[in-house]
Amino acid sequence: MTRIDSSTVVVLTGAASGIGRALALELAGAGARLAISDVDAAGLQETADLVREATGLEARVDKLDVRDRTAWKEYADTVVADLGSVSVVINNAGVALNGDVVDMTDEQLDFVMDVDFWGVVNGTRAFLPHVIASGGHVVNISSLFGLLAVPGQSAYNAAKFGVRGFTEALRQEMVIARNGVSVTCVHPGGVKTAIARNAASAGATDQQRSADFFDKHLAKTTAEQAAAIIVEGIRKDRARVLVGRDAKALDLLVRLTGSGYQRVVSRVVGRANKRLIGIV
Repeated sequence: MTRIDSSTVVVLTGAASGIGRALALELAGAGARLAISDVDAAGLQETADLVREATGLEARVDKLDVRDRTAWKEYADTVVADLGSVSVVINNAGVALNGDVVDMTDEQLDFVMDVDFWGVVNGTRAFLPHVIASGGHVVNISSLFGLLAVPGQSAYNAAKFGVRGFTEALRQEMVIARNGVSVTCVHPGGVKTAIARNAASAGATDQQRSADFFDKHLAKTTAEQAAAIIVEGIRKDRARVLVGRDAKALDLLVRLTGSGYQRVVSRVVGRANKRLIGIV
């Protein structure tokens, strides 16, 4: 079991909005001391203000680009020097890209991989020695799209499948080492955040329509509900945390059908695309 109380120091990326902000509030509500970061300095400060108003606690606030490996190492050293130790690291920062493989640019693909995959790897590696020292917990946010692939999400799928593989291997390494470190991979389904609206698009993808469709038909779990589920999974040292009924249902589909799920998803997405462009 992982304790989350006033003795717990949590490092959390992507805390300016969405699941990150909800996690900050959920963790602070349990008494944890927070070091929160994001590239969105204004949104990050809003989260810190909300934490203070809700709990009276002051969070450490840092603007951090998770793609920057050197910045990560400096950040880890300063956080430990400031707060004394690190109990839990949650690599949550992420971006999205809508578009087919033939349409995306190299720069778009690199950006998604650098933030969503390498950002997680960088954060894990920078803090892992400190987490080992405390016998703490590494939590990496993958996605439902780290469990099954979806047309038009190849870059996001690649990054999130990568996060899953990296995190599951890390958990096994920590078990072999018997150092008391727990590792959890989180797979949220459709969560009511701004990630779809903030996503980049490639080719002829209608970003506005895609975001509207996601918000109306796919985002069924609130960020607050997601945060509560994730924190409960951390407390119970779960290897995998599925967030939302959709994540659970589609995980089961993949388990039952193997590669057969691809035919199902292709048909469903094809019909959804026709609805988006007005074809009956």
